[in-house]
Amino acid sequence: MLKNIPVLYFLVLVISSVCGASTVLAKGVYQTPKAFLQEAFPDGTPRPEIIWLSGERKAQVEKILGHPYSKLRVKYWKKGQHSAWILDEIGKEKPITTGFVIDGDKITTMHVLIFRESRGWEVKYPFFTRQFKGVMLDDHAQLDRGIDGVTGATLSVNAITRLSRMALYLNHSVQGAGH
Repeated sequence: MLKNIPVLYFLVLVISSVCGASTVLAKGVYQTPKAFLQEAFPDGTPRPEIIWLSGERKAQVEKILGHPYSKLRVKYWKKGQHSAWILDEIGKEKPITTGFVIDGDKITTMHVLIFRESRGWEVKYPFFTRQFKGVMLDDHAQLDRGIDGVTGATLSVNAITRLSRMALYLNHSVQGAGH
């Protein structure tokens, strides 16, 4: 029995290292906001604009998120009907920074830029992010189609889905359609 203790100790050490490594690998900057904007606007990034969250707009954003947004104003970039939004939302405990590109009233691109949680990082992969291509809001400020979840990443999926609704709603506001 005593001669197996070193083997057990070694196994515990290896398993602990692997679990710790996956947590470290989950967190990180997957794409810088600057690189995201360069990708969104290959002919040159426009100057940022600001939309204030006040009155009805603030109330609608709070309704979409299920809580007040952490900022009073949101920066965005726009050329014609093409806009980019970089937004943060808490997954479980920490913010997930997500970038959305919207043409007209549809999302064309969604990227997880910075992920700070220890779980749920699978939302960065194309099998998840591709689902947002072509998504738009319906008349009730809901996405016009369902987004499939990711096992073990429910809170991250929910956070990004809420942010997509927020980005589409704010884009609708700045495109002059009001809401």
